Amino acid sequence: MKTAVVTAVRGRMAHLRKQLEGLARVADQVDHHVVVAIDDDDVARTVRAAGTRTQVVPFRSATRRLPMAAARNLGAQTAIGGGAELLIFLDVDCVPALNMVSAYRRAAAHPDHRDALLCGPVTYLRAAGPRGYDLAQLGALLDPHPARPAPTDGDIVASTEYELFWSLSFAVSTPVWQGLGGFCTQYTGYGGEDTDFGQKAAAAGVTMRWVGGAHAFHQFHPIADPPTEHLQDIVTNAGIFHRRWGWWPMQDWINAFAARGLIRLDPAGRPSVVSVPAGQ
Repeated sequence: MKTAVVTAVRGRMAHLRKQLEGLARVADQVDHHVVVAIDDDDVARTVRAAGTRTQVVPFRSATRRLPMAAARNLGAQTAIGGGAELLIFLDVDCVPALNMVSAYRRAAAHPDHRDALLCGPVTYLRAAGPRGYDLAQLGALLDPHPARPAPTDGDIVASTEYELFWSLSFAVSTPVWQGLGGFCTQYTGYGGEDTDFGQKAAAAGVTMRWVGGAHAFHQFHPIADPPTEHLQDIVTNAGIFHRRWGWWPMQDWINAFAARGLIRLDPAGRPSVVSVPAGQ
């Protein structure tokens, strides 16, 4: 099964270098790695320096808000044009475990799962030391995020909790991707497009599976809790999601913003920004 990994990136060159290193180490090599460089010429230089066969696709957005949905769609289109039958989406922050690719491939080849949305567990790493992460030791740090299912290696668990879908690491066959039409490009900036994609899958009757052994490791980077640096994006994208699906996503963040007086909620729960933190 011809397999491509799709990554979209702006900045995060240190993370990209570790992802390239990790993909070179996986037990089951992918056929194609497509990196969509969003307004960032450093991406091509970083890939060349790594000496990999990764394809860099430039994406000029002319916007400060990160167009992740559109960039991922471009990466998928490029991979499919290269003959990909299975698409693995991996955030630039993420390093694949040695068996991640083979676990996704086995799941996609099984007749019970080949038409499903395949999700992998993700371990959030602590900050690396001065020498960075030692990829040979990542297996010892395995500790999947507790808010998502993490089946044992070799097990595949069906789920109807589509709101738990995340785009950090997932896989989907080309026919299913094309049937869903990719990510909704109304979303720009931080938050919402992955939850929307999960709802599109649910509405289309695409089943969801959590794939044991398809682990990825999320490299540390600082972020506020709640992520006040993304307040405007979250409020805007939550409104887009509500218009499309009739309920409010990212509710914990919205409630936390309201508790801090950064947003106001009307009687219907609709948020509006009251105060934007400095730097946005």
